[in-house]
Amino acid sequence: MIVFDIKCLGGGHVFEAWFGSTADYESQLARGLIQCPLCGADAVEKAAMAPRLGLKGNQQDDRSVVAAPPDSASVKATMAAMAQMQKKLLENSSYVGGRFADEARAIHLGEADARPIHGKATRAETVSLIEEGIAVAPLPFPVVEPGKEN
Repeated sequence: MIVFDIKCLGGGHVFEAWFGSTADYESQLARGLIQCPLCGADAVEKAAMAPRLGLKGNQQDDRSVVAAPPDSASVKATMAAMAQMQKKLLENSSYVGGRFADEARAIHLGEADARPIHGKATRAETVSLIEEGIAVAPLPFPVVEPGKEN
C-alpha cells in the first residue's frame, strides 16, 4: 500500500488516500474514481509531499524538539466537532450493516442504485474493495446501529 496526499483542484482541500500502487492511483484517477471527501469534486491531483529521509549512518540528529501536549479542552472540542461532522455526513447515508462490502460492490458495478452507504466490513473485505478500485474510508467514530440507540 502507498499513501498520497491528494489536492482537490476545485476547493484546494488536501486529503490523504491509500492505493495499492502508483499504477492503482493513476488508474483510479483516469476513471474519475477519486473524489474530495469534503466537497465531492473529482478534479484532483497528487499534492506535493516532502519525504522523510533518514540520516546517513555517520550523521547525528542534534535537534531537540519538545511539543506541548494539547490541553484537554481543545482535544474535547476537536473530537466533538469531528463527531458532529460525521453525524452530518451520515444523515443522508443508508446503514447497510455487515452487507457493506456487497452493497458497495453492487453500487460500483451499477447493479444497485448509486447512493451513500455506511456499515461494517472486515479488513479483508476492505482491502478487496480498495484493490477493485472502490472508494471506501473508515469512519473516525463507531456508528450505533439504527434501532439500538440508548
